[in-house]
Amino acid sequence: MALLKKIDENTNVVTWFEIPVNDLTRARKFYETILDIKMTLRADGNNEAAFFPFDPNVVQATSGRVTGVLSKSPDNTPSDHGTVVYINASPDLQTVLDRVAAAGGKVLSPKISIPAGFIAIITDSEGNRVGLHAEK
Repeated sequence: MALLKKIDENTNVVTWFEIPVNDLTRARKFYETILDIKMTLRADGNNEAAFFPFDPNVVQATSGRVTGVLSKSPDNTPSDHGTVVYINASPDLQTVLDRVAAAGGKVLSPKISIPAGFIAIITDSEGNRVGLHAEK
């Protein structure tokens, strides 16, 4: 059995994220459209989820890869307050931003240069404030 690594400056603190949604079909279409990806659906009791792309054979906590889901659950409520998750918008942030309004979202903060590339803040189709990041 592989020994799990202790959290330090060389490990990701974030290993998983959930974005709450009211309408899973609408939210899935939004993210698939702006990011040009395919998401996988899964239901578990009263909870429904659409998974961002991932490899089921890779252990997320030890691989350094972070992924997450759109989550429809009685316990989750979309919000434009609180923690902001930044999603990979590679290779070109502007290409993704140009798809946001047509997909049912809104650009809150335009493309901004930071030392690690570029970021922007959007509101998704469910009213969540979400960050986007890309090197270009």
